[in-house]
Amino acid sequence: MKRLGNLWPRITAFDNLYLAWRKARRGKANRRSTAEFALHLETELLTLQRELCAGDYWPGAYRLFTLYERKPRLIAAAPFRDRVVHHAVMNCLEPLLDRTFIFDSYACRNNKGAHRAVARYQGWCKGYAYALKMDVARYFPSLDHLLLKEKLRRRIKDPPLLALLDRIIDTSPEFPPEPTPLFPGDDLLTAAERRTGIPIGNLTSQFFANLYLDDFDHWMKETLGVAGYLRYVDDMVVLGNDTQRLRELRAAARERLAQERLVLHPRKAEISRVWDGLDLLGYRVFPDFRLLRNDNGHRFARALRRMADAYEAGRLEWHELNPRVQSWIGHARQADSWGLRKAIFSRTVFRRGRDQEVSGASAAARGTTNRGTPARRTATGTPPATGTTTSVCASPSLPAIAGVAPR
Repeated sequence: MKRLGNLWPRITAFDNLYLAWRKARRGKANRRSTAEFALHLETELLTLQRELCAGDYWPGAYRLFTLYERKPRLIAAAPFRDRVVHHAVMNCLEPLLDRTFIFDSYACRNNKGAHRAVARYQGWCKGYAYALKMDVARYFPSLDHLLLKEKLRRRIKDPPLLALLDRIIDTSPEFPPEPTPLFPGDDLLTAAERRTGIPIGNLTSQFFANLYLDDFDHWMKETLGVAGYLRYVDDMVVLGNDTQRLRELRAAARERLAQERLVLHPRKAEISRVWDGLDLLGYRVFPDFRLLRNDNGHRFARALRRMADAYEAGRLEWHELNPRVQSWIGHARQADSWGLRKAIFSRTVFRRGRDQEVSGASAAARGTTNRGTPARRTATGTPPATGTTTSVCASPSLPAIAGVAPR
């Protein structure tokens, strides 16, 4: 592969920084840091441009918090101006390196994503008997800084860009200490000498996570000749018809990942029959249908009740909660989940005051026409003013939840 150069002038161009600001503010326009940056936009962008060109730019301190979803994850949120820089770099770098990734790497890439990964697997599993699903233990906290920098240098030859990427990597927050395995060639001091870990949440981290295992992906596809292989971040699936061959591939993968200073999760590298269903990216996937994973529905039902309580108390507005609901609905509708959606929404009522009430049942179960087909909705999610819809809302001033009728 020819190494990439002459990217720095494009990255530091004012037009690119302005585009990066527009991308960084999406979904965050109401936050104080975003608003303060926008208040002096031209000055802020020119300052960033000057610091980058002079080599004086230095990332700020991360805001650390723990996200509890199935298991606790330490999230590191970069300051807003740093996120602008991340977008500026990725605007120019990612499209060029993305084309070198294998087709079946699905995380954080244009026209990819979890739903396409699940669809790809489901299409494949009709022709295979067994699936090997593997997961890297503590993937983001385990990424080795020296190896990551080497991988970047094999692909990029632009010194200012490499210096900036090194600085982003080096300023990653420290992760809680964990027992570190010894890899081939290590001594007792190796773990203390080598820094590991990149923050979950950074745009650059998502790209680094794809890049770090790209060599492994090509090795699986091209050296071992595995046709039925896909990856989403550190979730890897291999399909085959011979369990012995899959066990050999698992052993080979474990050795190859050790070269990347990574370890397969000891309890998440199992071979199963495809017709028993595979737990993949939030779904239980079978050859002919897919279900939501059990804990997904329970978690959302609890979150929906909390949102209803917050709405009634005035702590949450409809325009804030509706996108969260629609996001889950969009995920759930990719599975055979109509009964689950109906059950969850039928038990929840959004109310505020004595005269305003929206029943989840009316939004979910009755969001259909008298003929049983989905009712038309406006772009805002409210029912049309006229028509044959049977959606029932106690107050017409509150919109029904759109998108929960059967597909």
